[in-house]
Amino acid sequence: MLQAGKRLITALLASAVLAYPAHAFETRAKAAFVLDQTTGTILMSKNADEALPPASMSKLMTLYMAFEAVRKGSLKMEEKLPVSQHAMSYGGSTMFLDTTDRIKVADLLRGIIVLSGNDACAVIAETLSPDGTEAGFARQMTLRAREMGMTNSTFVNSNGWPAPGHRMSMRDLALLASRLINDFPEFYPMFSETEFKFDGRARQNTQNRNPLLKLDIGADGLKTGHTNEAGYGLVGSAKRDQRRVIFAVSGMESAKARAEVSEQIVNWAFRQFSERKLLPAGKRIAEADVWRGAVPRVGLVTKSDVNVLLPVIGQTKIDAEVVYNGPLKTPIQKGDKLADLVIRPVDLPEIRVPLVAETDVSMGGFTVKMRTAITVLMTQFGMNAKDAT
Repeated sequence: MLQAGKRLITALLASAVLAYPAHAFETRAKAAFVLDQTTGTILMSKNADEALPPASMSKLMTLYMAFEAVRKGSLKMEEKLPVSQHAMSYGGSTMFLDTTDRIKVADLLRGIIVLSGNDACAVIAETLSPDGTEAGFARQMTLRAREMGMTNSTFVNSNGWPAPGHRMSMRDLALLASRLINDFPEFYPMFSETEFKFDGRARQNTQNRNPLLKLDIGADGLKTGHTNEAGYGLVGSAKRDQRRVIFAVSGMESAKARAEVSEQIVNWAFRQFSERKLLPAGKRIAEADVWRGAVPRVGLVTKSDVNVLLPVIGQTKIDAEVVYNGPLKTPIQKGDKLADLVIRPVDLPEIRVPLVAETDVSMGGFTVKMRTAITVLMTQFGMNAKDAT
């Protein structure tokens, strides 16, 4: 019978860090989520799973589905799409489209990203909708979001126009931003464009509202949002050297507050934390017991370098342990995932690193099977090796 196995290995990581925890960042945002994408470390979570009005930040989901359609070939960048009366009827931030227009998909995408065009979203939505309506596309958005793991997102429209039940959480928005960056690198540079002068008709709406893009702090996306109900929000990302930070904030009282909070978060995330190589690839961490194997134990090693994000100040121990279900059944092949290394930095979420088999382990022969059978029998009758002699 397999039992949970654990091996405490605190001493292994004794040189790693922390004399005292980094001070938690206090934000004015009503809800916030900050992720170091490079290491997967959550740096801040404040009301992060509360489903809130996302305003124009929900346009990121429309963009994700549009990018998917372009990649699949069902939508082409140079294709020209008609504008319906419904799309033209939207107010707020628009491209000032009308029903006489036929607009290239490439222009519509930039109109959504840079100009936050509500009308552009509706044009894309009606084109991709299974029933030709924006509402039908919104239902598809919700289904796709669930498939992607966004469990606190429900869409009623394509653009974040205020509507009962149109909701997203900050965690979901950060997850969506991460997927956009990873899944569509060919389109992501559009998010850093600061200006789009579409057809000369929208002279009062040509500038990207993202306040971080011109600050030279590594910011390169993604989307602002604002309604009276939602307040001011931003899904942002910044990259410095090899590190990327993604964040989502909502509920600020003004555009100025949004800009200040967002800049503070980016600087805090990069200045107060640094990525460190904790263990090299192939490092033996522990041994696990083997059931009926040619050898009694197998080494557990790291598959790749183990990099963790830690506060920049101080040095002390990090608690860690190896967790697996054992003894392990044979045969085992080199590289098979057998266990997890659970690392618990102070005041940060635990990190789980897969550990793999160091070598092959074949099933034992007749002698091993007999020895195992005798051991099982002695255990059942409450005997040990000394009792049997």
